[in-house]
Amino acid sequence: MRALEELVNVDVPAWPVLQEAFNSAASELEVLPVAARGDGASLLQLQVSAGSALGAMVLHCGGLVVDGGWLRVFGGRSLSPQADLPSLASVNQFPGTVDPAWRPKDGLVVGQDVLGGVFALNGLDPAANGRPGVPGQMAYFAPDSLEWEAMDMGYGTWLTWTLSGRLAQFYEGLRWPGWREETAALAGAQGLAVYPFLWSKEAREDLAATTRTPVPMAEILMLSQGFCQQMGLPSPGFLGVT
Repeated sequence: MRALEELVNVDVPAWPVLQEAFNSAASELEVLPVAARGDGASLLQLQVSAGSALGAMVLHCGGLVVDGGWLRVFGGRSLSPQADLPSLASVNQFPGTVDPAWRPKDGLVVGQDVLGGVFALNGLDPAANGRPGVPGQMAYFAPDSLEWEAMDMGYGTWLTWTLSGRLAQFYEGLRWPGWREETAALAGAQGLAVYPFLWSKEAREDLAATTRTPVPMAEILMLSQGFCQQMGLPSPGFLGVT
């Protein structure tokens, strides 16, 4: 394993580049502060350097709240008043102490949206874990189809994509009048349970007429896994712990 000093002290750190992207973001954005010394333990566990976007997020950022909370991007352990936004380490159940043999289960969960959509970074063999795309590529678990979709981009590109204002197009048909107000009222570990369910005919025809209830995100993720099993769909695998 590379030592923490080697991972932190890089010639070209990614954090200044990310800060510029944050400052020019087209999406509504809140950047949460990280603990004073950063999350070196997570950096060691991931074995990524501060020269990468992922390493910079873990070391320097307590997470991102995008579009008023519609999308949460996980980072290092935060000292923010919104500390109920879980860290990347807690969502992915990192070991209590750094373990060289540990790898993320199925893929590294890096973000979730309020509907229970999950953004994950593929591991070394995504096909073996039922994920589309290639190693090191982003995938999205869509709660309206209960399937994974390849995103054809790596983590760094995905991160800047979330800030580009393209989320409106990505979520076309999944937002309703008043979604901003409902989203803003949620805690960092909450999502919106939609009934009739997002994949139902009723929700597809009139999403605005559905009932939306704030619940723990863990409850929404468990429902998705249960629906896949009941409907004979492939298991989505690990969707994160919140």
